[in-house]
Amino acid sequence: MSRIGLKPIPIPAKVEFSVDAANEVVVKGPKGELRQPIARELTLKAEDGLITITRPNEQRRNRSQHGLARTLVSNMVHGVTEGHAKTLEIHGVGYRANMAGRKLNLALGYSHPVEIDPPAGVDIEVKADEKTRITQIIVKGIDKAMVGQVAADIRKVRKPDPYKGKGVRYQGEVVKLRPGKRAGK
Repeated sequence: MSRIGLKPIPIPAKVEFSVDAANEVVVKGPKGELRQPIARELTLKAEDGLITITRPNEQRRNRSQHGLARTLVSNMVHGVTEGHAKTLEIHGVGYRANMAGRKLNLALGYSHPVEIDPPAGVDIEVKADEKTRITQIIVKGIDKAMVGQVAADIRKVRKPDPYKGKGVRYQGEVVKLRPGKRAGK
């Protein structure tokens, strides 16, 4: 039994929720509008300020889609009210990031700068901390999947080095450093 799927989703005051005939969920809020198709077998109801999702039977596919649908709708409601954000950190001497309009320019030790143009609906912000000398890249948006994908694309440009720890990492990510060649002798 899906414990996640059984939990009702509260609808904040400024959020409009609707489901069309093709079982596509539409959530409108102060930050924007999101659409997401949900499995046809599931039934979504909005009553008394709560969204409930029910499944017709206990088949394996319906059970797996039940929890997924509840999480997707919950992320949509959270996205249109508060938004989602991922923070990345740049560690390394000479590694820099700055904004040129909407584009993110990264200098990460390559012979050329890397430009990343975020898709519509995703905003990027760069903060440099002089005290710790760590540059933070904050990726914001209403669609959680898109924010996560853009953050993963930025991290992929220069993953953390396993020997020195230099590179782009998520905030709070711990990089386990390997010993070098000389450690074994």
